[in-house]
Amino acid sequence: MRAVMVREFGPPSVLTTEKVDAPRPEAGQVLVAVELAGVVFGDTIVRSGRHPFPLPYIPGLEIGGRIVGTGQGVDAAMEGRTVVATTPQMCGGYASLALADATSVHPVPAGLPLAQAVATFQAGAVSLGILAAMGVSPGDSVLVTAAAGRIGSLLVQLAKAKGATVVAGVGSTEKALAAASFGADTVVDYSDGDWVGQVRAATDNRGVDVVLDAIGGTVGAQALDAAADGLGRIGIYGFASGSWTKLNAYTIGRRGLTVVGPLGIAFAQPEATQHAAAEQALRHAAAGELAARIHAFYALEQAAAAHTAIENRQTVGAVLLRP
Repeated sequence: MRAVMVREFGPPSVLTTEKVDAPRPEAGQVLVAVELAGVVFGDTIVRSGRHPFPLPYIPGLEIGGRIVGTGQGVDAAMEGRTVVATTPQMCGGYASLALADATSVHPVPAGLPLAQAVATFQAGAVSLGILAAMGVSPGDSVLVTAAAGRIGSLLVQLAKAKGATVVAGVGSTEKALAAASFGADTVVDYSDGDWVGQVRAATDNRGVDVVLDAIGGTVGAQALDAAADGLGRIGIYGFASGSWTKLNAYTIGRRGLTVVGPLGIAFAQPEATQHAAAEQALRHAAAGELAARIHAFYALEQAAAAHTAIENRQTVGAVLLRP
């Protein structure tokens, strides 16, 4: 089979397409003929060497396709079903065939395009988990940074569905238009020196109740300034800028802010809870209540270009590979 291999850490060019032996499903596993594989920001972090990971490996956490084999203890009737799933140990998806634990498999709802299913089942579950961890409720005002991204775009939609007022933070005119199309009430551009002032103006100079930040660095620090004193809940779940938001305990205490790691909370939930969240995201997508923006489809041999686009912040929405 064909697969993308990482044999050394480094820039996107270390991603090479090779012919390798097809995996065999072990007990409790299924073999999926991959039609689409998700490319996520975390893939670029691991590939660059910024996260410990054994070499060599095939990247890819999210897959969609048809089950073509089952291991011991798995109902053989699952063969032929079109599903989405996560891969074991968060690798193996950038390939024409990939393994998945049978417990991680989700049937694709009738009428839902596979691309939408791949782009929403895991990202939607994560987004639902983040909103739950932050206690987002009707009437809350929420600032979402990276609002045109894969997770951010779903957070905007789901926060709106919860009855929140959403301020979307973006970094370009194209992304501003996208964020508005996702339903954001107000859109601000980080390139504007007074974007924090615009956030406060949109909340009667009070600041937002909830900040959801995936960027870190300077933008993350500025996002903290946009939170409401005495009420602001800060959810930090990423560092797309390359550095985490620096926190000052004195400032947090003086302003009465609450800082939360919502992604860690979401991933710490029982497996059954996370599985149910993915099912909920798929139901929302099938009902037309949640729609993923697909930035682009790349061939397997273009995995390096896909990583480059994500790292250069050129993407709006999800990036998918076609093995």
